[in-house]
Amino acid sequence: MKGNTFKDVENNCLNTNKSVFYSFVPRESNKLLACWINELNINIKVSNPRKTKLGDFKVKGDDMLISINNNLNKYSFLITLVHELSHAFVFTKYKDRVKPHGRSWQLTFKSLMLNFLTPDFFPKDILKVLSAHMIAPKASTFSDLELVRVLRKYDSEISLVVSDLAYGDLFMDTRNKVFVKGIKNRKRYRCLERKTNRLYLFHAFAQVIKVK
Repeated sequence: MKGNTFKDVENNCLNTNKSVFYSFVPRESNKLLACWINELNINIKVSNPRKTKLGDFKVKGDDMLISINNNLNKYSFLITLVHELSHAFVFTKYKDRVKPHGRSWQLTFKSLMLNFLTPDFFPKDILKVLSAHMIAPKASTFSDLELVRVLRKYDSEISLVVSDLAYGDLFMDTRNKVFVKGIKNRKRYRCLERKTNRLYLFHAFAQVIKVK
């Protein structure tokens, strides 16, 4: 990684055919992201939403590919993209010799994100929580409930999630199964499926439909 910063970014970094993502991130971040993407020679794909992940990094033959969900707000998209770019930089240096979210990835992610931890890129409420998160970044943004909560405020459409429901409320998940919301068990809620009486654990920010 060459460590480009905004002081040494050249305008021609934006002359790339991998620019489909530019409208999904804060405009001020485009130049530096473009330089990293050109340096890695990596393809960026904006994907339809996936239930289990916000983005991913894959290697197919000699090609590297990052895909990011298209329903993320621009701040979530930027964090997720930098998360995946960190995987790409680590893979370029170490291949498969290190853990996916081990120390090498953590240090790389922190180094890249430091370029964006200013009010030029994030609102103050996100910046405060994100700065704390980056002290020891987790494998998934969803593991940090406070960060998810503040990022969610900037979604164009606020979806109903499990934590919005009251104890005992009925809700339907993405599989059209009906559950009763129960108590919180650390970071997940214990919910009972009405039909089978089986117990399931739901993430606090799992999207659901309330059943009346």
